[in-house]
Amino acid sequence: MDPQTALFQQHRQRLFGLAYRMLGTPGDAEDVVHDAWLRWHARDAGQLDDPAAWLVTVTTRLALDRLRRARTEREHYVGPWLPEPLVAGASGDAAPDEVLERDQTLTLSFLTLLERLTPEERAAFLLYDVFDYSHAEAAAILGVAESACRQRVHRAKVRLREGRPRFQVDRQAQRQLLQRFVAAMERPSLDTLRALFAEDAVHVADGGGVATATLRPLRGAARLALLYRQIAENMRPAGPRYAFAALNGEPALLVFVGDRLVTAMWIEVDGDRIAAVHALRHPGKLARLQAVTESPAPTSLH
Repeated sequence: MDPQTALFQQHRQRLFGLAYRMLGTPGDAEDVVHDAWLRWHARDAGQLDDPAAWLVTVTTRLALDRLRRARTEREHYVGPWLPEPLVAGASGDAAPDEVLERDQTLTLSFLTLLERLTPEERAAFLLYDVFDYSHAEAAAILGVAESACRQRVHRAKVRLREGRPRFQVDRQAQRQLLQRFVAAMERPSLDTLRALFAEDAVHVADGGGVATATLRPLRGAARLALLYRQIAENMRPAGPRYAFAALNGEPALLVFVGDRLVTAMWIEVDGDRIAAVHALRHPGKLARLQAVTESPAPTSLH
């Protein structure tokens, strides 16, 4: 491996992590890193004072341009948009799970929260708060004044604070509630299902107009209980199968019909109740996850 390629590979995981947090989809993040590589390959690294800063700057600006286009496209997206899980190997590592377990900023819940930000706020916040660049350094990467960068970071923090769950992430509680959810879906009743949800619980599904899904967030324990009883009854003849998994370091539930993955679901908890359900149903987004999912036979989170 030549020195210039070796230097790029040294920073590749960091560049992918930045692009993925910016865009919320591994495929788009890989495309950005590839474009950064092409630009890097065309440069003489020996003429750069700080190659690492150059790579981060190029990657950030490429991701920012792509995110601006994506936001325009998502205005016409059918129903809510949810991020796509990161699967083993997407970042160039054989097993990113160990890193994900330690990094709350890679969870699907956090990536969903980042959707509240404008592209400019998202870039500034990630550079400053996640990747530990100073306001001056982040401003230089973004090509804006330091005061503008500070304002973007401040606005981002306010927006994120407003949308954060009321309770800290409790993976054990998530696992237990997912197990209770499966048990309730196997013998569905309104009382059993309603007992799972906080009174103001919300259900968000991403079908993208190509899979059956609610077209807007659904709120309230009673309404969610009705929804899931109907889903359970509709799926009963096909014999759905459930598998527990860890997606981006969070406990998650995979739902199969036959050998086909039809839903990837993760939750947020409020004490001992489900506060939010995120159901990814878009076949295109599930394809990568399906490709690396082994047997759909039920498994245990114990």
